[in-house]
Amino acid sequence: MKKRHQLSVGLGFGVAVFLLGGCAGLSSGPDGKRAEVVSAALSQVGTPYRYGGNEPGRALDCSGLTYYAHGVAGLRIPRMSLDQRRGAKPVNSKALRPGDMVFFKTGPGSHHVGLMVDGDRFVHASVSQHKVGYARLGAPYWKARYLGAGTYLE
Repeated sequence: MKKRHQLSVGLGFGVAVFLLGGCAGLSSGPDGKRAEVVSAALSQVGTPYRYGGNEPGRALDCSGLTYYAHGVAGLRIPRMSLDQRRGAKPVNSKALRPGDMVFFKTGPGSHHVGLMVDGDRFVHASVSQHKVGYARLGAPYWKARYLGAGTYLE
């Protein structure tokens, strides 16, 4: 059975509409499964970060967020970030699309994953922010730790 999710009312929904469609409306944003994955991830902005977290709306870690978002769209992906990277179809970093996953090495034995929402921004469960939020792929911190990108989407 397909999991259901709700977009946050108010600001969260407005952010989702802006990121998915811009001024032209939702028709110019991603479509199909990509839109479902991005919308599900965006619905979790503000959810507290917790290592091993796999409870949407209560506590998520980075791979828990991507696992949840893909599950909402009916896609089964591995739960752990390293396994997500291994199983994903590689994507050229110059051709990233909403819904693609970006992978990072953040320390010895530490890996991180986020989900692209546009050409530069990604949503992720952030240890430093203690919640699900946004970051820019072009930011020096993320640029220096970038390992590559992959997707489970068409």
